[in-house]
Amino acid sequence: MKTETVDVIIIGAGPSGAVAGAMLAREGIKVLIVEKEHFPRFSIGESLLPQCMEFLAQAGLVDQVTEQAPSLAFQFKNGAAFCNQVHDIEFDFTQKFSTGPGTTFQVKRADFDKVLADGAEAQGVEIRYGHQVLAVNVADDQPTIDVQDEQGNEYQVQGQFLLDASGFGRVLPRLLDLETPSDFPVRHSFFAHFNDQITDPSFDRDKILITVHPQYKDVWYWLIPFSDGTASVGVVGEPARFDPSLTEQQTLLSFIEQADNLKALLAQATLANNVRTIKGYSANVSRLHGNNFALLGNAGEFLDPVFSSGVTIALKSASLIAPLIVRKLNGESIDLENDYAKPLKAGVDCFRTFVTAWYDGRFQDVIFYGQQDQQVKSMISSILAGYAWDIENPYVAQSERRLNVLAQLCKNG
Repeated sequence: MKTETVDVIIIGAGPSGAVAGAMLAREGIKVLIVEKEHFPRFSIGESLLPQCMEFLAQAGLVDQVTEQAPSLAFQFKNGAAFCNQVHDIEFDFTQKFSTGPGTTFQVKRADFDKVLADGAEAQGVEIRYGHQVLAVNVADDQPTIDVQDEQGNEYQVQGQFLLDASGFGRVLPRLLDLETPSDFPVRHSFFAHFNDQITDPSFDRDKILITVHPQYKDVWYWLIPFSDGTASVGVVGEPARFDPSLTEQQTLLSFIEQADNLKALLAQATLANNVRTIKGYSANVSRLHGNNFALLGNAGEFLDPVFSSGVTIALKSASLIAPLIVRKLNGESIDLENDYAKPLKAGVDCFRTFVTAWYDGRFQDVIFYGQQDQQVKSMISSILAGYAWDIENPYVAQSERRLNVLAQLCKNG
C-alpha cells in the first residue's frame, strides 16, 4: 500500500477541521484533510454564536464569511428570543458582560461549511473529498491512517499529529473504542427548512427564536430565520413525547400547531425540503487526546442543540489545539491534558450547567423572570453568546452555584 507523508492529518472538513487546518497552514505546516462527503452537504447547527467570529478571525476566515453572507442568505444575528406562551424575552448579545463580537450570522450549514473549507484550501490546506478513513494506528510516535477513495483504491498517510474533526461521524472514538455514554437522556429532533412567509412586523429576524412547548417544559422548538425568506424550524424532546405512528413530517407539523406563537408565525409557511430527524445525538468520550492525536468538536463531545453551542465548541477546540501542534512540531514538549482538554472542558461544562438547568426548569425560571437585573442579564447574555470560557464572568467561574442561587431567587420572586 502506498504511503504518503504530511505534517498533520485531519479527518473531516467541517468547521473544526477547516479552522484548525487554516490556522496550521498559516504557520507553514503541511496539512491534509480527508473528508468522506462532498461539499456542499447538509448539516444541522445553523445558528452561530458571536464568540465564533473571534475564532474565524484567528484562522483568517472571517472576511470570507462576511463577504459571502448576502449571496448565501446568511442572516445577521444579534441575539436570542425566548417564548413560553406567557412571556416573551429577548437577549441582545451586544449588551453582554464579556468583551468580543456581539453579532454573528445564522447560516445554511451546507454553504457555510463550504466557505470555511474553501478558505482553508486557499491558505494551502489540501482537502480530499470522497475519501474514507478505514483504519488508524496511533501506537507509534507518528500516527497513520488507511484511506479508501471512491474508486476503491486504498492508500496510507503518515503524519506527526492526527486530528479527528469528523463530527457526528466520530471516527477515532469508534476505531479506538473511546466512546462513553452521555450524561444526557436520549432526545429526538425533527426539523426542516420552510419558506416561512412570516409577515408579523414584530418578529425579529435578527434573533433565533426558542419556544417552550405549552404543556411540556422539556420540549422546545427553534426557529432560525435566513435572509432569503426561509427558516430552519425544529422541535426537540425525549422520544416518549412523539407518536411513533406519525411520519417525520406529520410529527413536526403537528407540534408546530401546538405552539400558538409558531402556529401564527408560520401560518402561510410551506416546506422547502424534507423533514429530517436525529435521535440520540448527545455523545461523550473517555479522553480527548493521546500522545499523537486529539479530538475536536462533536467528535469529542456534543451536548445538546438548545443554545447552539456545537459550532462554538468545535471552533474553540480548533483554536486551542493548533498552537500546541505548532509547538510540538517545533520540538517543544506540550501538555495536552492541561493546555487542551481541561481548558476546553471548562467551557463545555459551563454550557452543560445551563443545558441541564434548561431541561429541569431552573434556567427557564431565570430567563422568564419578570424583573431582571440588567447586570446579571448581561452576564447570562455572554454565555448565550458563546463566551463560556470567560472566567471573569461569575456565571462562568462558578456556573452551578451561581445559577442555583439565581434560579431560587427568581422562583421565589
